Amino acid sequence: MFKLISQRLALGFLTLFAASVLIFSGTEVLPGDLASAILQNNATPENLAALRSQLGLDRPAPVRYVEWLSNTVHGDLGVSLANEWDVAEEVVPRLKNTLFLASYAAIIAVPLAVILGILAAISQGSLFDRFVNGFTLLTISVPEYFLAYLLVKYLAVHHFWFPSLANVTPDTPFFSRLYLLFLPMLTLLLVTLAHMMRMTRASVLAIMSNPYIEMAYLKGLPKWKIVVRHALPNALAPIISVIVLNLAYLIVGVVVVETVFVYPGLGQLLVDSVSKHDVPVVQACGLIFASTFILLNLTADVLGILSNPRLRMPR
Repeated sequence: MFKLISQRLALGFLTLFAASVLIFSGTEVLPGDLASAILQNNATPENLAALRSQLGLDRPAPVRYVEWLSNTVHGDLGVSLANEWDVAEEVVPRLKNTLFLASYAAIIAVPLAVILGILAAISQGSLFDRFVNGFTLLTISVPEYFLAYLLVKYLAVHHFWFPSLANVTPDTPFFSRLYLLFLPMLTLLLVTLAHMMRMTRASVLAIMSNPYIEMAYLKGLPKWKIVVRHALPNALAPIISVIVLNLAYLIVGVVVVETVFVYPGLGQLLVDSVSKHDVPVVQACGLIFASTFILLNLTADVLGILSNPRLRMPR
């Protein structure tokens, strides 16, 4: 087990290194010239040359990548080109907002998905099972931005139950923040609920065909007890994996949702920084998203190993 976990960790670091190369390369090929975007009307040849030298753009890209990666490892994310703020000071409050929204959705989505999946497996073929499967299939088929606009149209514009914009500040009270974020949370909930619920149902039903489950039926145990006590523990590995991967999506995939609801999170900051050609902020946001996704994927792998007795025990 130690060898397997070590291999997963080494692969994670290698993947993160590859992600950093892609992030840096992606910012290099952004349309437009950075120096021209900053100077705008003052972009004379002399000013452009001086600014490129000041920003280090006159040096080869591999040299700048090594310098950027070294500074990032030491906690220096650079300075914003838009407002000359320290990138870390600008990113941290936005990251907290994104984590709050993701946690809000996850606290509701994870237990609800597991419970619905178990109930659907217990009542396989029933009206409830067909309804839950059909509804989740519908939500998983609709793009999150379209789903968000539907929620805004019917819950904010027509009925005025919830605000259409998530205007929060650091001073917003906790319960007011929950109210303001209800529609973004509901959008993420509907998008991720289907994956987790359907995987829970499919994993439990796959275990239900095993001989020891048939023996439990022959002993006269009720179906709910067979599912909860015998089938569910042996179906945990794929369920844990899909839950953790959806948690990764809640953090990484919030860009569209935050943009629709104008929520001051990391995704909205990334979109604004791309439009401003603020390369240091774009690189920092991209690296944070990549690190989060890779870390949660590693967590899913490790939890899958720990939940599998055949991998925990030495051969």
